[in-house]
Amino acid sequence: MNKQIFLNLPVADLSKSIAFYQALGYALNPQFTGDATACVVINETTFVMLLTHARFRDFTPKAICDTTQAVEILLTLSCDSRLEVDELVARAVAAGGTTYDKGEDFGFMYTHSFVDPDGHGWGLVHMNAVPPTAST
Repeated sequence: MNKQIFLNLPVADLSKSIAFYQALGYALNPQFTGDATACVVINETTFVMLLTHARFRDFTPKAICDTTQAVEILLTLSCDSRLEVDELVARAVAAGGTTYDKGEDFGFMYTHSFVDPDGHGWGLVHMNAVPPTAST
């Protein structure tokens, strides 16, 4: 059995966050979606749990990161093609997200990124070859 990962992200406006991730082409799992949470299905093993701040606080005694001032985590998602990377960034920006960089081609790997409306940074990567080995 493949292991699953659930990424839990605090969001200020659940409806806005749901609309953002749906605009990227992702569906919701209604079994784990309600008034304070939404389960975004990235693929069969990766899910993003969007939680209102109040619900997120039920899981941790620590303060929620102010993403306008600090980075809490960098998430990276692999894509099947360079085109998919660029399309996801374009959809993210059109849906209210931002980007702070340009796509970078490293020969064996192409990367780009976006930031969702709550300030969570998403890196996107397409690996088209085996990376070069580091010389010793």
